[in-house]
Amino acid sequence: MSLLEVKRCKKTYTARFGNQQVHALKNINFSVEEGEYVAIMGESGSGKTTLLNILATLDKLSGGEILLNGNDLTKLKEKDMAAFRRENLGFVFQDFNLLDTFNNKDNILLPLVLSKKSVKEMNERIKPLTKKLAIEDIINKYPYECSGGQKQRIAVARALITKPQIVLADEPTGALDSKSTDSLLEMFEEVNKDGQTILMVTHSVKAASHAKRVMFIKDGEIFYQLYRGSLTTEKFYQKISDTLTILTSGGGEIE
Repeated sequence: MSLLEVKRCKKTYTARFGNQQVHALKNINFSVEEGEYVAIMGESGSGKTTLLNILATLDKLSGGEILLNGNDLTKLKEKDMAAFRRENLGFVFQDFNLLDTFNNKDNILLPLVLSKKSVKEMNERIKPLTKKLAIEDIINKYPYECSGGQKQRIAVARALITKPQIVLADEPTGALDSKSTDSLLEMFEEVNKDGQTILMVTHSVKAASHAKRVMFIKDGEIFYQLYRGSLTTEKFYQKISDTLTILTSGGGEIE
């Protein structure tokens, strides 16, 4: 059974004026296997961010169902959603979403504090994580004392500390320079090799080329998919770039 199953998903918004309906998602169907690393790409307004928000239980479907490890997210009660997110989903955002009043260690541990984990368990989880992500030397600093790349590493540690079923990443390289981007993408690959499932929304061909599969969304639907297979990152990059050119231009055939 797939870890994540998205079936016949639709999302319709009604405009405030004129009652015009906007179909953000029309008929989305896909699945993600445990341990996969999937990137979602599409032009602005294609529906990819709407889809991510729905998967994160931050927005609700107009129709269809989403199953995470067999549990239907669309049937979650409002009072249970925060705890569900904390225990099953890890989040990495473009703007980091760190609290400047907390030091880096407290930012990482916050989900465990909210889950009322013991101090012993928190210490047992954070130690190997800080070593793996090479953030031991900044653990007691505050976010405002750190570079963008360092902040994103802290954010990734916070996402992983709960041992989530899936990590949802929203433009994780969007606020990073080239060097920090390379570092983060290498880290994502290493984390994925350890078995962590990752679903990433991105505009970046470079970021997408590090995934194992890329799904392209156009006009609220899954338009095309690419699998990395045995391709090198460089060759997969070129294939993604060529596909985007065809999709955005509306011409030619995708091979």
